[in-house]
Amino acid sequence: MIPERHSRSAGAPANLLASALYAASLCLAAASLPAADQPAQAPAMHAGCSADNGGIALPPGFCATVFADNLGHARHMVVAPDGVVYVNTWSGVYYRDKPPPGGFLVALKDSHGAGRADVIRRFGDGVAEGSAGGTGIALYKGALYAEENDRIVRYRLSSKSIVPPGPPDVIVSGMPLGGDHPMHPFVIDARGNLFVDMGSATNSCQARNRMPQAPGISPCKELATRGGLWRFDANRTQQKFSAAQRYATGIRNGEGMSFDAGGRFFITQHGRDQLGENWPSLYAADVGHELPAEELMLLEKGADYGWPSCYFDGLQKRLVLAPEYGGDGGHEVGVCAHKHAPVAFFPAHWAPNDLLIYNGQQFPPPYRGGAFIAFHGSWNRAPAPQAGYNVAFQPLRDGNASGDYIVFADGFAGAEKAPGRAAFRPTGLAMAPDGALFVDDDEHGRVWRITYHGGDDVPANALISARVAAPNAARDARRPVESLPLAPGVTREQLILGDHVFHGEASGGTCSGCHASDGKGSMVGRDLTSGRWLWGDGSVNAIAATIRQGVATAKESFGVMPPLGGAKLSPADISAVAAYVWAIGQPTAH
Repeated sequence: MIPERHSRSAGAPANLLASALYAASLCLAAASLPAADQPAQAPAMHAGCSADNGGIALPPGFCATVFADNLGHARHMVVAPDGVVYVNTWSGVYYRDKPPPGGFLVALKDSHGAGRADVIRRFGDGVAEGSAGGTGIALYKGALYAEENDRIVRYRLSSKSIVPPGPPDVIVSGMPLGGDHPMHPFVIDARGNLFVDMGSATNSCQARNRMPQAPGISPCKELATRGGLWRFDANRTQQKFSAAQRYATGIRNGEGMSFDAGGRFFITQHGRDQLGENWPSLYAADVGHELPAEELMLLEKGADYGWPSCYFDGLQKRLVLAPEYGGDGGHEVGVCAHKHAPVAFFPAHWAPNDLLIYNGQQFPPPYRGGAFIAFHGSWNRAPAPQAGYNVAFQPLRDGNASGDYIVFADGFAGAEKAPGRAAFRPTGLAMAPDGALFVDDDEHGRVWRITYHGGDDVPANALISARVAAPNAARDARRPVESLPLAPGVTREQLILGDHVFHGEASGGTCSGCHASDGKGSMVGRDLTSGRWLWGDGSVNAIAATIRQGVATAKESFGVMPPLGGAKLSPADISAVAAYVWAIGQPTAH
């Protein structure tokens, strides 16, 4: 496993280990201000800290409150000059539950300076209007811009209410939907350039998406409308999406975007999946879990960042040729020598879902000008432990990494870092006018407000990682094998083997990565405990056939499954794990 503090930048000097110079946190009592459902000057917030920091761990001197909770699937957010927090929520292909009533946009106001929102208003289109919400959100010239389905719309704000008084204008429409990355995060610069990420529709532009040995399409036609950044004008209405507005290419999924004080434009990239699963002859299983790295890139007009023909190998610290395009497992560079490499990189599959360059003054000097990154957490490191589910901080100077990253905030996942089991998954970041950092989550819609209460005399080499006990409760989430029913002809020993294969403890099984350790599913794998069978009659033999064949086109989930889940399962392993899946799907097993 890659350690949580490690040199991740090409050519950057390593930070010294953190000193113990942080003062103990000093949390001040909140100043009471009158409540009002209308914008006002943002209060100077010195809120008392929660005893447990809202369930997360932070470095010394920092504290957090739960600003809001249960908002739905909160994605990106922004804070207005008056302190009102606006959040975009989503109910797209990743989620199958019922969203809260009302619009998908949420306005939050702390009218007492207590560190938590006491005024919550939903607005915009909801399910009744055919909306599924969105991810992207921004403020520009006193208006709120938000992604809704295939559009970006603009709401005029009023001084009389935190909720816009009228319907929005359509700024851009016709953006591509569907595929692996249907969201449209965006950012607006000071000149009104509206930059929108169009995530890729596939993992690596294969002829058969995510299937073993499937070659890449060359040239990748998808790059005409996906896998890059597009530029529009935030001041114009009724713009239509087209290939002509592409600004940069080769970005598989760039959800996080932010500008530093010098106007430099940074963007994150989700690295591709399933190198080991789809190309087992080229990648050892333990190496496949650690490739490719997640990236922080400096964006330039017209630049090509490599997807799908290249990926960044964090072990070798270079871009290498992808196996779909002639790569040999990491040795061949080929065309990747001419692609743009990242300024910093992070462990594989952490999933960087938002980026904030900290241009505020509240946090001590080592944090100013650096990058906070919200890592949503992995699903495809199985059978290795899943990872991420944190907020990291990457020091920057003059457009380059200036030291090692640290894990700034951790503990969001709770007992188990795994999709379908994690309590919370960091998704969005925003900075308040007073310099407070907001972090949100798209599992339960929680928003944290993080403030600093230590001294300012913190040396640049004193960045301290948050520390939490390593989550390892996967077995606690599992049903005891002794309590599970046996299918006809199945022995208890087979069921025990199936349990180990399912949870990655034998033969490199990957099942729990998508279907969660309790089998109840996640955004990339359906619930196996419901008793509903989509690919057969639910018999052990039918389940085994599905495992052998894989699922090239999912019916009810986001992900697809390569044959054998990409693992090297023997016939005995297949029979055993099929028996285990049959057992957890029986009513008596619940």
